[in-house]
Amino acid sequence: MKPSHHHARRLPLAAALVLLAILAPAAAGSEPTPIPIPAELQSGQGRYELQKNPAVVARGAPAARVARYFADLVQRTHGLTLQATASEHGAGVTYTLDPTAASGDGGYVLDVDDDGARILARDERGLFYGAITLWQLLDADGRLPAVHIEDAPRFGWRGLMLDSARHMQSVDEIKHLLDAMALHKLNVFHWHLTDDQGWRIEIKRYPRLTEVGGCRIPAGDAGIDPGTGRTRAYCGHYTQAQIREIVAYAAERHITVMPEIDMPGHAQAAVAAYPELGAVAGETAVSNEWGIHTYLFNAEEGTFGFLENVLAEVLELFPSTYIHVGGDEAVKDQWQASARVQARMRALGVADETQLQAHFIARIERFLSSHGRKLIGWDEILEGRLPADATVMSWRGIEGGIEAARGGHDVVMSPSSHLYLDYLQTDSPNEPPGRPATIPLRQVYAFEPVPEALDATQARHVLGVQANVWTEHMRDYGRVQHAVFPRIAALAEIGWSPADRRDYDGFLARLPAQLRRYRALGIAYAQTPFEVRMAVEAADRGAGTATVALSNALGYDDIRYTIDGGDPTAESPSYEAPLALALPAEVRARVFVDGEALADASARRFDAASLLRRSDEALKMCTGALMLRLEDDGPADGDRALFNVDIFNPCWQWDGADLDGIASVQVRAGRIPYYFQLHRDEANRRFRTPKSAHGELEIHAGCDGELLASVPLPERPDADGFVVLDAALPAQTGTQDLCITFTGDTRPTMWVLDEVRLVPR
Repeated sequence: MKPSHHHARRLPLAAALVLLAILAPAAAGSEPTPIPIPAELQSGQGRYELQKNPAVVARGAPAARVARYFADLVQRTHGLTLQATASEHGAGVTYTLDPTAASGDGGYVLDVDDDGARILARDERGLFYGAITLWQLLDADGRLPAVHIEDAPRFGWRGLMLDSARHMQSVDEIKHLLDAMALHKLNVFHWHLTDDQGWRIEIKRYPRLTEVGGCRIPAGDAGIDPGTGRTRAYCGHYTQAQIREIVAYAAERHITVMPEIDMPGHAQAAVAAYPELGAVAGETAVSNEWGIHTYLFNAEEGTFGFLENVLAEVLELFPSTYIHVGGDEAVKDQWQASARVQARMRALGVADETQLQAHFIARIERFLSSHGRKLIGWDEILEGRLPADATVMSWRGIEGGIEAARGGHDVVMSPSSHLYLDYLQTDSPNEPPGRPATIPLRQVYAFEPVPEALDATQARHVLGVQANVWTEHMRDYGRVQHAVFPRIAALAEIGWSPADRRDYDGFLARLPAQLRRYRALGIAYAQTPFEVRMAVEAADRGAGTATVALSNALGYDDIRYTIDGGDPTAESPSYEAPLALALPAEVRARVFVDGEALADASARRFDAASLLRRSDEALKMCTGALMLRLEDDGPADGDRALFNVDIFNPCWQWDGADLDGIASVQVRAGRIPYYFQLHRDEANRRFRTPKSAHGELEIHAGCDGELLASVPLPERPDADGFVVLDAALPAQTGTQDLCITFTGDTRPTMWVLDEVRLVPR
């Protein structure tokens, strides 16, 4: 990330935390804190001390597998070694599998009292989920609270999608994510393996899919080897052996891995490998741009043969009942422009390109059905006649899901409005790159998978719920974790818990315990929802004073702060009202719950210079037509600067800038590739006409106001990728909205604002 001198920074948690501190229980007598909340939980009196009697009884192979899983989890997180025993008398934990139990599929009954803990379930999944709940109840001292729990999942589909096509994750990282999914009682891992930017699954019959389709040259400096100056590709795929390993690992955790092989759109990587599959003549490259692409598979018999051969190998690797075929964003331009495709349509007797896609999906559905599998696709597959047994994943809101359920199709609800985890969690400047339209924790938790518009019969077609992690902006697994955690906890409760048991305030009260579990397991959850934000409410540069308000995005209100340079503790002053500061001053602040810090401390220095400085994150977009939080293209390796920019209209506004005594505006700007395919949105792209060879930096009095200053832009930025420009201002007094923009076409590269300073006379 770029230097954080212009916004609050976070200070690391003490590295010396030990497991007992990480998992330390809240105040004695507090309520149990499982996530997801069980269907029925009754607290009793007393505790059972498992550390004094760590004996475990598990009859039969399924129960023994669950017992081993639980024992390993307890050993890793609590340092407590459990011991198998043959005698049920006096056992600390007893696992009982009873096919006649009334707990339901995946359900369980859990009892803890003075005699120990007992889990009863109809199937192994139920025992497994009961063991997870038991682990969540275990405190740092190896004690279990007395409880009676009767629990079962609300939905049979509780999914998480990971996009490994745009950016890959290692096998170990995927296993780490699967471990976390299991601990949230999620049971479907939707694995997005092919797209325009990469083909990530080994298909032995078609090696060029990974040899060619698995490599792209990243845009700009990211695709240049700094040592040689030559192009450097981003390559990778999963071998069939690795896929089998991941599928088996997931199955041990009662997770089904469902592959997605995208068709007929999102096909550019495949067409780059085998151009004869495409709808237009000639070769193409694997895309290094984001957005909606136009490459489609053609509908020739040979192409269907190719896809069926690919799917035949996919079916050998994935035992999942459902196979995802994408079907989304298949813009029809190439089909419309292709004489060969048009002739094929006439031969097939289809009226238009929408019906050709319906034919395409129906053909693939017949193949999958003949092999005992079911087709599932994004809600665009509803456009045209859909095979009766096809399942719809509703992402463009819930309307597709409603239409599908009313038509008798099964549905998985996955709306981008609530469950796209590549959208940022907060408006904090510490967020990683992504789509700044935020989906905060409360919004995820508020989603109800069964729309009121469905009657009881139609509602039974709602299989469940799924969140999606698209990785265009996630170069590393740390960013994936930031996107997923803690929002996965809200997803878990949506998918598992009865609707009438869900309560957001209660969820927030249980969340700190979940964060302790994350830390114990090495899960790098997002800090931003738990950090302290600092905002200047009023300032007087002449008097050297400022009033600063502190807040937390989730509403946790025990904020402790210091202004003496020390890290805040639970004993530091409690924030009650905005702070009146004499400048310069440094504020450090942290959120606490029951004396426990939820995240690293935030720190920010306030002085006269900081009042005259704004980062791009602190500025508004003039229109906000399509704002993204983008990463610089260089350096090729390591951290890169981040920029908030409206790619349709790059224009930043500083509201109410204090211009008393200001001589000029100093702008630090970078330049990045315009790596977006906009399709029909291209017409919405706006830029101002340049007056000189390379364009100008312009300062206006508001977005549509008078031009106050203009400075020619250089041909290129300096060696560090940035340029600093000074724009002299006419004499101004008072406050004024300032609009900062750059003239000239934003293709192939565009200037972006990093920081703006007001320079006194």
